[in-house]
Amino acid sequence: MKKLSLLFLGLLMTAGAMAQDAAEEEVKLGWSRDGVVSLLFSQSAFNAEWSNLNGGTGNITGNANLVYNFNYRAEDYTWDNRLSFDYGITKIDGDEFARKTNDRLEFNSLYGKQIKESNWFYSAFLNFRTQAFKGYIFFEDPVTGEPTREEFSSFFSPAYLQVGPGLLWKKSDNLKVNIAPATARFIFVDSDFTSTPGYVDGDYFGVDAGEGTRFELGASLSGYAKFDVMENISMENILNLYSNYLEDPQNVDVDYTMNLVMKINEYINSTFTFQAVYDDNAIQGFQIREVLGVGVGYKF
Repeated sequence: MKKLSLLFLGLLMTAGAMAQDAAEEEVKLGWSRDGVVSLLFSQSAFNAEWSNLNGGTGNITGNANLVYNFNYRAEDYTWDNRLSFDYGITKIDGDEFARKTNDRLEFNSLYGKQIKESNWFYSAFLNFRTQAFKGYIFFEDPVTGEPTREEFSSFFSPAYLQVGPGLLWKKSDNLKVNIAPATARFIFVDSDFTSTPGYVDGDYFGVDAGEGTRFELGASLSGYAKFDVMENISMENILNLYSNYLEDPQNVDVDYTMNLVMKINEYINSTFTFQAVYDDNAIQGFQIREVLGVGVGYKF
């Protein structure tokens, strides 16, 4: 896990190096606000003859994304805030249920007090992350043989809250790294899930049976780098690492997202998203997500 974490950190540093020239912009004081709403759709359809000869299953997929940044900069301090929501769903012909492909509601707030006249700041950060809708486990009923599902998660179950002091290196709003060596992390879940027969201690997002919260203390590193690859093509890299001092500190949680946006015109763009997540309290292995499609977007 240490090697993998260093790999993702190396990717971010490489992206940061490529963004250096773009980050030399003049610092603007006061509030700056920007946001984007985007909708991405894809569909596959096959008639009976095609399905019988060449195979293929019709499906329709949709993804909605909202990002809103509101940052404040003064002479000697900075305050960055980001609200994001990402939701995806797919329906495959013949399946009884539609399935979520992504569900993430997140808020980040980062405050920094400048250390002399440099790019370094004393910092404090807050990160809150949860999901907006219910999540299910899908399986076949052992008695009837019919497809069925069981609720596994819901809004605020799980929910993650991280807070802590640290040091921030910030070149611009598009290039920054925050290091927080004393980060408190809380995991909230609905105790109804941990009280369900079959769950043992730590089996539900790390929370003990019958409990509703889990506390951790560890180190956190977050990085952000956004730059133009070429005209009308931008790349955004977001990296979060966390190590829990109290339990298995060698198992570093990794959350890396890369968004590549290729602008076609003012409202239409093509987007490729790659996300890699490792959290051994959730799943013993990497979770990988890739999304590629053409959609509509609106900046405000």
